[in-house]
Amino acid sequence: MTHSTSNEDSRLSLWLRVREFAVPAPMIESATVLRATGDWAAACAAAHVDVDLNLRQTARLHGRELAARLRTDLRHLAPDLLRWHMPRIAPNGLLRPGLTLSLARYGEGDGTVHLVARTPPAWADAGQRISLALWDGSRSGPYPHPHPNRRFRLDLHRHLWDARRAGELRARSETAPHARGWAVDRWPAEARLLLRAEGQDEGTVAVRVGGRRQVTLDVDASGVRDQGRQGGQGPAPPLILPDAATWVLPDLALLRAGLIEADRLHPLVAAALVPSGSPTAEPYGHQSENGTRTVECRGARHRIGLVDGVLVALDHDATEIRREELLAALTGTPLPCLQAIETAHRSPDCLLDVRTQLEHGDDAGAQATVDRLLGAGTRLPEGALRDVLEEAARRQIDHGLFRAGLGPGPAKQPDRSPRKGRARPRHATYP
Repeated sequence: MTHSTSNEDSRLSLWLRVREFAVPAPMIESATVLRATGDWAAACAAAHVDVDLNLRQTARLHGRELAARLRTDLRHLAPDLLRWHMPRIAPNGLLRPGLTLSLARYGEGDGTVHLVARTPPAWADAGQRISLALWDGSRSGPYPHPHPNRRFRLDLHRHLWDARRAGELRARSETAPHARGWAVDRWPAEARLLLRAEGQDEGTVAVRVGGRRQVTLDVDASGVRDQGRQGGQGPAPPLILPDAATWVLPDLALLRAGLIEADRLHPLVAAALVPSGSPTAEPYGHQSENGTRTVECRGARHRIGLVDGVLVALDHDATEIRREELLAALTGTPLPCLQAIETAHRSPDCLLDVRTQLEHGDDAGAQATVDRLLGAGTRLPEGALRDVLEEAARRQIDHGLFRAGLGPGPAKQPDRSPRKGRARPRHATYP
C-alpha cells in the first residue's frame, strides 16, 4: 500500500466515525422538525448551536433591510447541516477549536456585516457547541479569534448550511477521484467564484494543500493561465481558496469507497448526492435495544440482563446471589455472573462509544447507551466508566465559565487536548 493510499484510508476511517457520532439521528430529526415549523432558534438549540445575536438590536444598529435579510437566512439555516460540515481536526474528528467562519456577508467594504459561526478554544470545547453571531468589525464576547477566518469560510458555500441551497451540493462537489483527496478538478471554478465575490475578474488564488505547502492558481476570465506549487513560508497571495473547496466532500469519498450507505448520510446530503436513494424510517446511526448476554459460569451458560432497570444475573435466585456476595466479601472471588456485572459497571464494552459520544457533545446519547446496558439511574462504582462521565461533567463547567467570560487566562488554561506534542491541531481532511 502506498503512503498516499494509507493516508486516504485513515482519513476515510476518521470521517466514517465522525458521521456516526458527531451529528446523531435524534439531533437531525429534532432540528429538521423545528426548522420546518419556522422556529429557527429552537432548531439551533436542538443542534447545540448557541444564538448570540438579537434581530431587534440588529435592525437598530444596521437597518431593517439587513435585519430582514438576516431573518430570512436564519429561517433557512439548517444548524444540523452546518454542524455536519464544520471544519474538524484529527485524530478524533472534533470541531476545529477557536475558529470564526463567515456564513453570509451583508453589505460591502468597511460596512460589511458577517453572520458567523464560532467554536470555543480547545480547553472549553465541552459539548462541541457552536455559537451563531454577527460580526461588524468590533470585538466582543469571550471568543479569542472573532475575525472571520479567510481560509475557513462558508459564505461561498451556502449549500453546506442553507436548506434552500442544499440541492447544489452534488454539482459543487462533482470531481474526479484524487489519490490524496484533493478536489483538483473543482479548483479553477471555485477560484473564479472567489475572485468574483471579491469584485475581481482575474487574479492569483492560493490553495493550501497541507502543512506549509500551497498551489497558486493564476486565473483569468477564460480559466487557469498558470499553476505552480511552492513550499515553505513564502509570500501568499491575498486570496486563499476556501477549505471547503479544496477537498473532495467526505460524504462523496465515503460513498465512492463503499463505506457508507445513503441512509446513513444527513437527509439533505443524501437527497443531493443520491437522489434515487430510498431513505429508511430511521436514518443514520440508530442503535438497537440491548438484549441479554451470556456468561460462562461454573460449567454452564448463564444470562445477565436488565430487570426493572437493573442489570442482574437471570439464572441465579436472590438467596444464591446474597450467599455468593457474602462469600465474595470473604474470599474476594465473586461468582462469574457477578464478575460480569461488575465489569459492565466499571468498564463496559460500550466504553469507547460512550467516550466518543461525550467528546462530540452527545450527552443524551451517551446516557442512553449507559442506561440500555446498566439500567436507568444505576449508581456506578469507581472505574473507567464513572471517570469518563465525571470528566465530561467537569468539562461542561469549563465551557460554562468560558461562555460567561470567567475562564482562566491563556497562561492558566487547562490542557484538555489529546494531541500531546502538537502545537496546533491537524485538520481532519489533510492527507
